[in-house]
Amino acid sequence: MRSRIEPMTKVARTLRAHRELILNYFRARKEFSSGVIEGLNNKAKVTMRKSYGFRTFRVTELALYYSLGKLPELELTHRFF
Repeated sequence: MRSRIEPMTKVARTLRAHRELILNYFRARKEFSSGVIEGLNNKAKVTMRKSYGFRTFRVTELALYYSLGKLPELELTHRFF
């Protein structure tokens, strides 16, 4: 904070503002994995890519619900993927 270089003071302010969150990362090291979240994000991106030709966002939204939530599909309905 004592630096006269403005970008350095900005970094110092940011680190001070997020201090607890940064320290939480080191406290919980290797106890939690972000793999589950990364997997869900990847699944959502793939579903969005596959639903490119749908006419409305509502159909894309339903496809996301079915792929991410693993909801049961009826035999008479359209299979999303």
